[in-house]
Amino acid sequence: MGRPERATRDTQVRLRREIEACTACPRLVRWRNTVAKERRAAYRDETYWGKPIAGFGDAAARIVVLGLAPGAHGANRTGRVFTGDRSGDWLFRAMHTAGLASQPTSQQRNDGLTLRDAWVTVAVRCAPPDNKPLPLERKRCAGFLDRELTMLTNKQVVVCLGGFAYVAACEYFAVSPRPKFAHGLVVPAGDVTLVCSYHPSQQNTFTGRLTESMLDGVFTRALQLAGKRTKKPPARG
Repeated sequence: MGRPERATRDTQVRLRREIEACTACPRLVRWRNTVAKERRAAYRDETYWGKPIAGFGDAAARIVVLGLAPGAHGANRTGRVFTGDRSGDWLFRAMHTAGLASQPTSQQRNDGLTLRDAWVTVAVRCAPPDNKPLPLERKRCAGFLDRELTMLTNKQVVVCLGGFAYVAACEYFAVSPRPKFAHGLVVPAGDVTLVCSYHPSQQNTFTGRLTESMLDGVFTRALQLAGKRTKKPPARG
């Protein structure tokens, strides 16, 4: 029993180190370094991570959450995906409500957050200008996502946050023809099911395109598909 666990940990460590050392996309390297050097005024006293970001969570996870890329002043600052920005606030509140995260906030890399039966990752590992990776940059990063998803041997559901993540998941699982992305879309992909949500970006949450109840509904569906008992979301006033 100990050997497979050790192999999984070793695989995670090797993959993380390769991701964090990657310099394959010059445009993204320049951008992440520039942001880390100049910093936002609110974080001027902090040292930015300024490197590619690996996924994190429970290696035995049945539910994988797939996003687009690190936020320039979120994960690119803190060193952990969906950490230190409003998108992360929305995501981990919903995951905590669903029983997948130990706490509803994600502010710093060492804040004690742990995931249970869930893994969170992104399709592109570096913060892109305007949150828009180029097609070639996504292709260069695809190998990391392929290895990460292959490593997660218990995966049953992939929650795709936004159309970009959905396309990346469809490419990995060879979904063809690919149904048009929509919030709440459920797509069988072999032994795995894709569940789609609008990305919890400020553009979507500030405008009401994505609400807390909508995001809770996506995770409720993911739990059902993974065969987990669902928790009733708290009433909203």
